[in-house]
Amino acid sequence: MVKTMTNQNLKPNRRSRRWLRPLWMPARRASGFTLIEIMIVVAIIGLLAAIAIPNLAKVRRNAQKQACIMNLKAIDSAKEAWATENHKADGDPVDEAGVNEYLKDKRRPQCPGGGTYTYGNVGEKPTCSLGPIAGHTL
Repeated sequence: MVKTMTNQNLKPNRRSRRWLRPLWMPARRASGFTLIEIMIVVAIIGLLAAIAIPNLAKVRRNAQKQACIMNLKAIDSAKEAWATENHKADGDPVDEAGVNEYLKDKRRPQCPGGGTYTYGNVGEKPTCSLGPIAGHTL
């Protein structure tokens, strides 16, 4: 049979005048987190965010640059196909609407970095207005 806790079961400690609990009685634990524990967790999260955010911005710029280069390659391939089919020589002006027919969506692609594309003449590489500064070149 389990004894129930009553004030008669507790005995005072002579030195501190606290009540001593019997050994059979479980110790009470306070639930929750202390302020120090919460502050440490917040500091760790802040440190990880300070490390991760600049890296994410760099990854985003790199992805935009690679997507722009892929668009420039698609324009160059479409321009070459258009020039071959229309019997154009190097240096001849390009009909952008005609070249767009050879692109995937039949329209001029958009630079993910916000630049604009210039097709150039036949035999020249297409360019992006962001150019070498942002690395958007073939």
